[in-house]
Formats: sequence, structure tokens, C-alpha cells
Amino acid sequence: MTARLPSTAHERSRVDNAIGLVLHSYPFRETSLIVETFTREHGRVALVARGARRPRSQLRGLIQSFTPLLLSFAGKGELRTLHKAEWQGGLPLPQGMGLLCGFYINELMLKLLARDDPHPQLFEHYHATLQALATPGLSQTGYAIILRQFEQRLLAELGYAQPFTHEADSGQPVIAEQFYSYVCERGACLTSAEHAHNGLILRGKTLLDLASGDYADPASLMQGKQLMRHIINHHLAGQTLHARELLKDLQQL
Repeated sequence: MTARLPSTAHERSRVDNAIGLVLHSYPFRETSLIVETFTREHGRVALVARGARRPRSQLRGLIQSFTPLLLSFAGKGELRTLHKAEWQGGLPLPQGMGLLCGFYINELMLKLLARDDPHPQLFEHYHATLQALATPGLSQTGYAIILRQFEQRLLAELGYAQPFTHEADSGQPVIAEQFYSYVCERGACLTSAEHAHNGLILRGKTLLDLASGDYADPASLMQGKQLMRHIINHHLAGQTLHARELLKDLQQL
């Protein structure tokens, strides 16, 4: 006789009504999809949506990027089976440049977030970021600020961001008028031949502005973009962000 699973194991394998958003989906076998989702309580979860590509499937119109859903799924491996998805609405879809920015942050999370690692505060920030990207009439600067804010929050959640307010070696406060070399895994270092070769040269004011979330200075915003790209590229370890390449070609965000 086959032993019955203890109730605790069964409960771990089944999740009902998890709040989540679709990051990406792609075909699986003849009629199904694999759906990458970001849920508030369970983190990034990959789901098999069986039959979702069939013309009459109820899931067909629901599984779109940025769609808020209530998800019910089961399974104990990295790839779970989706049993039910219910549209939650209430989230305007970004358009134009906002849509491209949304694809960029989705791809960023797909490449940097581990599966089954909950980040409820990041989930709320992601939701708010999508709402901000859907704001009508945003300027290029507005989009750039939204992206920098999200990148900083994501890196902080993953434990990748070092403090911008103090020098890495001495612990002394960063001085606005000084120049620093930012070295990944260490932080801001006073410029020297060694650090200049390994890191990115930045104004102290840029580091302090980023620490306080102040993007009013165009030079800080520009150097902030360079710094975020520097740190993210380090942790991507050679992986390409296709949405970022498209954004660079279109608007240099």
C-alpha cells in the first residue's frame, strides 16, 4: 500500500489564491505555457498552464505580462502546475516607453531573483512601479527616475547594494566634493590607480544624492544610471538584458 503524505507536506505542495503578477510566459509542448510569476508571499514561481494555448482556454487571455492574478497551484519542484487563475484588475497597463521599461524590470527580476524566495516589500514596490510607469505624459527623465528607484530597491532587497554614504575602506563619510571609485562587493573607495582601474569614478555628491533618493541633479541621475548598470552587470555575470539593449537604442534610459 502506498503511504499517504502527511498533511503538512500536502499543504506545502498546494497554494490557493496567491496574489501575483505575470512576468513572462513562453510555449511549452503543444498547447501549454510556462508562466513566470512574481507573488507577494512566495516570490518568483514558475507554473505550467496546461492547455492555455488552446483557443477556448479560459487562461488564454489572462496570462499576459503585468496582469494581476489570484493564483492557485500545486507541486513541490521548481515547476508547479497552475490550477486556477483569476483576474484581479485595478492595474493600468503601461504604454509606449512605459511598456518597454516594464519589460526591462521584468527581465531584471527574472535574471536576478531566485525562485521561491519571498520579497513582499519588493512585490509592493514592483506593483507601485508599474502604476508609476502607466502615468500619462511622463518625460524621459521621469521614466529614468522610476527605473533608478526600482533598481536600487531590487539590489537592496537582494543584499547587493553597499552603502553610498561612507567610504568602504576607512568608514569615513562620503564628501560631496570628492571623487570616488565604486568597486563592486566593496563600495565607494577614494580614487587611486588601483581603484580607478577596477571601479567606476563618481562624484561624492552623486553617491549622497542616490542614498537620499534625490534625482534633481541631472549629473547625479546620469551617473546613477552608470552606477546601477555597473552593479547590475556585475551580478548578471555576462547575461544580456535584451529589454535594456532596446531601451538604450531608443531613448538612452
